[in-house]
Amino acid sequence: MNLTPAMERYILHWGEMGSRWGVNRSVAQVHALLYLADRPLSADEIVETLGIARSNVSTSLKELQSWDLISMTHAMGERRDFFEAKSDLWDILLTVVDGRKKREIDPTLSMMRRAVLDARDEKNTPSVARERMEDMLEFVESMNDWYGQVSRLPKPVLIKLMKMGAKVGKLVKKK
Repeated sequence: MNLTPAMERYILHWGEMGSRWGVNRSVAQVHALLYLADRPLSADEIVETLGIARSNVSTSLKELQSWDLISMTHAMGERRDFFEAKSDLWDILLTVVDGRKKREIDPTLSMMRRAVLDARDEKNTPSVARERMEDMLEFVESMNDWYGQVSRLPKPVLIKLMKMGAKVGKLVKKK
C-alpha cells in the first residue's frame, strides 16, 4: 500500500498519541493504517508499508483484535488472513471506552469497595481517610453508572447530545 505524506504523518502521529494513551506505538500505527486503508490488508502488506518487524505486526494485530477494533477477513482463493479496522467513529470510541472500563475501572471499583469495607472495620483507619475513600468510591460509582446509561443511548441521540454541548446545562435545573 502506498502512503501519501499526509497519511504517513497521520500514522506516525497516531503512534505517538498511542504511547501517551498507554498503547504500544506499533499497535497504534497498525490501527491507523488499517483505519485509513480502503480495503483489508494482510500482515505482509502491513509489514511492508510500515517497515516494522513481522513479529511486532502479529502482536499488534492480536492486541487490536482483543480490543475488538479490527477483524480478520478472508478472500476467495487466498490462504492469507486479511485485517480491517472498524470505520464508524462512534463504534470505535465506545469500543475503546468499554474496553478501558473493563480493564481499568471495574477492577478499581472492586478494590475500592473492599478498601472502604476494610476501613470501616479497622479502628485505626483515620476518619478523614475513610471518608475520602468513601467519597471517591461514590464518585467513581456515579461516573460508572452515568457511563452505563450514556453508552446505551442510540448513536443519533449521542451525536445530538454532543452537538448540544453546554446547552444541555440549560435543560438541567440547578439545585
